[in-house]
Amino acid sequence: MSANTILSDDDFLSAFNDCSAPPSAFNHEGHVRIAWIHLQRYPLAQAIRLTCDGIERFANHLGAPDKYNRTLSEALMRIMASLGAADTRLSWDGYLSKNRELFKDAQQLLGQYYSNELLTSKAAKGTFMPPDVSPLP
Repeated sequence: MSANTILSDDDFLSAFNDCSAPPSAFNHEGHVRIAWIHLQRYPLAQAIRLTCDGIERFANHLGAPDKYNRTLSEALMRIMASLGAADTRLSWDGYLSKNRELFKDAQQLLGQYYSNELLTSKAAKGTFMPPDVSPLP
């Protein structure tokens, strides 16, 4: 069990929002869990805003603002939403087990929609860029 699954959803969200979560929580699984929690509780546009703003805030808190990529974060959230992240009948573990592709190779998953050039561009880091390979679901 990872550090990201020990805390309840409310405690994990609170630690993320006030930047008291350990730096180890600031990994891919932690980002996906925060996105999932927001998608469970809010409409898509609000969930995206809360998650992206929070990830950017946490990256800045850790002194790693260059690690934040708005396009990557928002695109993954849109993919997650299409994979049923807002289904409140699914627990976090249930969502994980149904959607392992989110963790196996997120870059490959995003590559279905974005070229590497666009996804890693300076513009994509600061602003959501629409996909250039295939429309997001």
